[in-house]
Amino acid sequence: MRVLLWLLLTASVLANVFVSSFAGWTGALQIAGSAGTGAVLLGSAVGLWLTRPRGEA
Repeated sequence: MRVLLWLLLTASVLANVFVSSFAGWTGALQIAGSAGTGAVLLGSAVGLWLTRPRGEA
């Protein structure tokens, strides 16, 4: 499960860089792409935080 969350986190960061820099999208399309990748990034980060080993603080 954690491996999948790490892959999602990495993929969302790379996708956000692509949308912001290389895709050539403008206006609402760029906003929608950034919002989508941001939602995946936040979701995977929260999932990783919730599934962390409890011995660490």
